[in-house]
Amino acid sequence: MKFIIIGRNIDVTEGLKSAVQEKLGKLERYFTPETEIHVTLSVEKDRQKIEVTIPVKGNIIRSEQVSSDMYVSIDLVEEVIERQLRKYKTKIVNQQQAGGNFQKEFVEDEFLEDEEVKIIRTKKFGIKPMYPEDACVQMELLGHNFYVFRNAETDEVNVVYKRKGNTYGLIEPEC
Repeated sequence: MKFIIIGRNIDVTEGLKSAVQEKLGKLERYFTPETEIHVTLSVEKDRQKIEVTIPVKGNIIRSEQVSSDMYVSIDLVEEVIERQLRKYKTKIVNQQQAGGNFQKEFVEDEFLEDEEVKIIRTKKFGIKPMYPEDACVQMELLGHNFYVFRNAETDEVNVVYKRKGNTYGLIEPEC
């Protein structure tokens, strides 16, 4: 695995680098050697934050953890990513997809097949044309984190979603 470690408002010391590589190095058994792991360490006031992003064949495995100690954040992020990998593995096995960046042994391993994705509720609703700003207002009124709508300008189905810091995002289909 190739580690790309950067720091924001923090000097990435050799101690931090080795802690990241040691802890996240445990994930090496799941990935091929050319897999890149992007790690961003940052400090905001008393918050020690680590963000880890691992691109894998059409998907992204990502986790962000915050604590008062960077080493605790590193431990937490590794646990979350392992949990995500188990879920992703179940999806691969269930759909019998190629594992892309994953080593064959990981996909064939029989651990934790109990974390199957289950849809427990289905909703149907009419999609009326509206502008993205109106969709954000509607999302707020409903108290949701995202809202699906037909864009009045493009006549395409779009999604608006709430981001951290009370900002909004828009997802449009790619043609």
